[in-house]
Amino acid sequence: MRIENSFIPVSGVGEATERKLWRAVVTDWDEFDGSVVGPTRAEAIESFIAEAYERLDRGDARYFDRALPSGERWRLYENFRSDACFFDIETTGLDHDRDSVTTVSFHRGGDTTTLVKGENLTADALARQFEGADLLVTFNGKRFDVPFLETSFDLDLDKPHVDLMYTCKQLGYSGGLKTVEKDVGIERDRPDLSGRDAVRLWREYENGDDDALDTLVSYNRDDAVNLKELMETVTDELHRDVFEAARQD
Repeated sequence: MRIENSFIPVSGVGEATERKLWRAVVTDWDEFDGSVVGPTRAEAIESFIAEAYERLDRGDARYFDRALPSGERWRLYENFRSDACFFDIETTGLDHDRDSVTTVSFHRGGDTTTLVKGENLTADALARQFEGADLLVTFNGKRFDVPFLETSFDLDLDKPHVDLMYTCKQLGYSGGLKTVEKDVGIERDRPDLSGRDAVRLWREYENGDDDALDTLVSYNRDDAVNLKELMETVTDELHRDVFEAARQD
């Protein structure tokens, strides 16, 4: 599903009107027919479409991030997937005012990069990884990863953001990332490891066990890489549930 299939970014247009348009085979902006919704609403939609095409041409993800309801921001992905930044952090604990970030893994454009505390994990290095990203994708990142990085490194990560924890809940998937991965059929090499193990592995590394760091980095990288597969899995499922289902009503 692409942004061009969406009409709910228009002020005053809700899910019922959007589904009505889809059922009338008005499935994208090019096919818009004002007679389906009446003159006042049609004028609002036509005005939005004119501006929205310009915003898409400029790659203005922030415009659509503000316009879409929070539960529908997954619709940004298909248009901005090439510049999506999947990332995950590991820390020494849960308090971003007291604990520290140990590793951060990024998956962008098919490449995966991990920054490690004491080696290359700096504010400048983080900023370079986020540079040019139109869309951030995390799991519980709005409450955890983003505040941790902003507090620890004085960063501003105010970018369009899809937190897959909430997107998955829309589909009935609950629990942490590893639980959801298992529920949707995503496999990983070390399914036995958890966030608590990540803390333990860092402590073991600090005590001289280099193998512990290798395991931690591998675990963190899997988190970032698997976010892309999870994103594509849930957006495909939501596309069927939201768009295809409405067209068949």
